Amino acid sequence: MAIIHGRTDSGNVQRVMWACTEAGFAVERTDVGGKFGGNDTPEYLTMNPNGLVPVLEDGAFVLWESNAIIRYVAEVYGGPPLYPADAKARAIANQWMGWSNTAMNTPLVPLFVGMVRTAPADRDAGVIERARLEVARHWAMLDAHLADRAFVAGDAFSIGDIPLGASVYRWFAMDIERPDHANVAAWYERLAERPAYREHVMLPLS
Repeated sequence: MAIIHGRTDSGNVQRVMWACTEAGFAVERTDVGGKFGGNDTPEYLTMNPNGLVPVLEDGAFVLWESNAIIRYVAEVYGGPPLYPADAKARAIANQWMGWSNTAMNTPLVPLFVGMVRTAPADRDAGVIERARLEVARHWAMLDAHLADRAFVAGDAFSIGDIPLGASVYRWFAMDIERPDHANVAAWYERLAERPAYREHVMLPLS
């Protein structure tokens, strides 16, 4: 059986496990990284020289970087509509997947770390507020995009929804002020109807 190496409280691992379940791709998961360690061993660094999670072992094939794993799993094991058949829809999905890892994650990570992984007495309120405002600005961009479509790449759920879907759960689960982005909220509700999303993403924040 294929193996995903990574801990359940990693957002990148959550999105990959979600994709695997949506694709019907059975995998085992091993606890690696964070409090479990193991991601700095020679064996692990041979698989992923970055020392990060997740890593996919599919037989002799090894792949790292969460979005690359999602694309591979969707194309090889899922097919359409998870991996869009239409080149333009696929390009839109890839566009927003890339945007999620760059534009969105840049402010979301310090917001999440500040609000969830930092003791209240040690929080930097200024850093948290600046990050919150920047994340809200980015959700406004997605909100406009979702004005005339149910999902990121069109009317069907696809790989384009997975990275941002993992992020939007954290946005709504944190104890913060949020602007009213009606289209993003409706999209989040649609994602929350998916069993794989509830299983792998909608977990207690830690």
